[in-house]
Amino acid sequence: MNYRLGIDVGGTFTDLVLFNEETGRLFLTKVPSTPSDPSIGVLNGIRKIAEIAGISPRDIQLILHGTTVATNTVLEGKGALVGLITNKGFEQILHVARGQTPGPLAGWIIMIKPDPMAPLELTRGISARINARGEELVPLDVGEVRAALLEIQNWAQRLYGRKVEALAVSLLHSYVNPMHEQEVKRIIERESGDLSVTISSDILPEFREYERTLTAVMNAYVRPRMSGYLRGIREKLEAEGLAPVVNILRSDGGVMSLEAASDKPVNTLMSGPSGGVIAASYVGQLCGYANVISFDMGGTSTDVAVSFGGRPYLARETRLGYYPVKVRSVDVRSIGAGGGSIAHVPITGALRVGPQSAGAEPGPACYSLGGEEPTVTDANVILGHLPPKLLGGEMMLDVEAARRAVQKIADALGLDLYGAAQGILDIVNENMFGAIRLVTVQRGLDPRDFCLVAFGGAGPLHANALARLTGSWPVIVPLMPGVFSALGFLHSDIKNEFARTYIRTLDQTSPTEIKTLLLKLAEEARQWLQREGIPPERQHIEYEVDVRYYRQGYEFPIPVSVVDLDAIGFEQLVADFKRVHQQNYGFNIDSMIEVVNVRAIGVGMVRKLELPRFEREGSDSRHAMVDHHQIYFQGGFLDTAIYDRSRLRPGNVIHGPAVITQIDSTVVILPGHYGEVDEYLNILIWPEGHAQESS
Repeated sequence: MNYRLGIDVGGTFTDLVLFNEETGRLFLTKVPSTPSDPSIGVLNGIRKIAEIAGISPRDIQLILHGTTVATNTVLEGKGALVGLITNKGFEQILHVARGQTPGPLAGWIIMIKPDPMAPLELTRGISARINARGEELVPLDVGEVRAALLEIQNWAQRLYGRKVEALAVSLLHSYVNPMHEQEVKRIIERESGDLSVTISSDILPEFREYERTLTAVMNAYVRPRMSGYLRGIREKLEAEGLAPVVNILRSDGGVMSLEAASDKPVNTLMSGPSGGVIAASYVGQLCGYANVISFDMGGTSTDVAVSFGGRPYLARETRLGYYPVKVRSVDVRSIGAGGGSIAHVPITGALRVGPQSAGAEPGPACYSLGGEEPTVTDANVILGHLPPKLLGGEMMLDVEAARRAVQKIADALGLDLYGAAQGILDIVNENMFGAIRLVTVQRGLDPRDFCLVAFGGAGPLHANALARLTGSWPVIVPLMPGVFSALGFLHSDIKNEFARTYIRTLDQTSPTEIKTLLLKLAEEARQWLQREGIPPERQHIEYEVDVRYYRQGYEFPIPVSVVDLDAIGFEQLVADFKRVHQQNYGFNIDSMIEVVNVRAIGVGMVRKLELPRFEREGSDSRHAMVDHHQIYFQGGFLDTAIYDRSRLRPGNVIHGPAVITQIDSTVVILPGHYGEVDEYLNILIWPEGHAQESS
């Protein structure tokens, strides 16, 4: 039989979903993550899920892996020692950067600007120059390149006591003509064959030299560590006698081969979160909702994103810490709010939650692994929202340890234990509401026009309370919320994009000229898909044109059809651009419209995961009720039914207050709300009275 395995390595747990392609059956499990070497947790998970499914690990033929290795390398500052070769006079490009500063109006006062990933003392300029039309102004001097390389290597030894581990090359206008960058790369590889070399025209063949240089340098910075990790994965699999195809999730929700991920790891910076957004879009469509807010709350952080019409909102630029990285990615906003987020009372006397996290080691106090600080998970345990048994009874929680930890907050605030625990939940919910406002209200979107798909180990615990703040109904809790991102990996296509900067106002070009450029890029995409082993019948090409008003600072990627360009020219492109501009900025202007970049996206379509559909049964859910507890909700204890989710059937209705337990997560339905199980075994949570109002 053919088996596909999705693996999502999180800060606390590694999630695995195994899919039998012949029967459609799914198996899931979670194992503790191993931050010191994530591949150890991956191998532990593979063995465990194979045992659960009753198969040999050798039966797994395809692994789809979401990883945070590149992300953590940047955030922790543990990347390679990078040298940079650029044009003379542009050596300080990473220091000059852009004029914007993060935060409020006076944010620049408190901003601590990080050191560039390529130190200035390891940056050298060369005389070669190409102009904006791609014409060579100053030829490349081979001796000058060799001298620059030697200087970088010598200074690295003198200042850092070690060799340069990676080199980035970013020359002006290489997006038009990359010949100088390519020649520099060949020279370096001849002179120092073991040195990892990244050229900007391979990573981002688009204009704006700062963003292109930064993205190339970031790729060089994470490349050695990512290559080592992926090599370790392959070696560990081979040592176990396993030989599956391994693909890595891209930031835009597609997948790439191990080789491609090793060469261009910058495309994996949002690898993990993208899977959950893909899966949320799919489940939202199954439930009849095209516009979705995905809400992924794990042990360390919370990721939120939006999808329109069943497609995730993709951004051309993402921000990782301070750095604006110009890579196509699902537009996910992350905040330090998870089950392991630590609650504390600073000198101001106001309760704070996060962004510090207890993580997987030592974890929340209730894990009994040495943690003593109060966390969101501890608060949920005290209030009764989270049962003392996790992972189907494999993990027991220490309620008394949780009480001791949260009592510190109660003492500091002068509250009783339960008031302090409720305060922790209220604060973390407000923090997550703020993240949702960033992806909706800040873009001119009303969160009440979206449903909320909740997943992650802690998402369903908080989703009902969060929906009360956002007005996003229904809350949809999928069947496997705790491993939902890994499920999304099984729904991802192979992707890569091919772009060219082409700056013209619409009256300076023609639909035919744009179409010709797009078709040329499409041919490059098809050749790449062929090299990836994708047969022609599974190849698909998508087209985009980046458009802005003339002399505007920023552009929007607008999907286009080559058929429309033939039939109606630029009419549809202009209409779509004005709609997007109005949605984001609230206005349009009477000005010329300018094309900036053209792009073809090669897609290798994979067989999509299809969740089974069941016939609806009666609304009575008493057969799934396993217990009653006194649980604390907003100021007092209420008699609360406990349900076993595995016993719930389509059509069953659960009235709050209720707690629904399952192996990978826990669902809380608040008083005044109810949940209904649909044909795909998702739980849809609504305020009481919704059915009567809608009818």
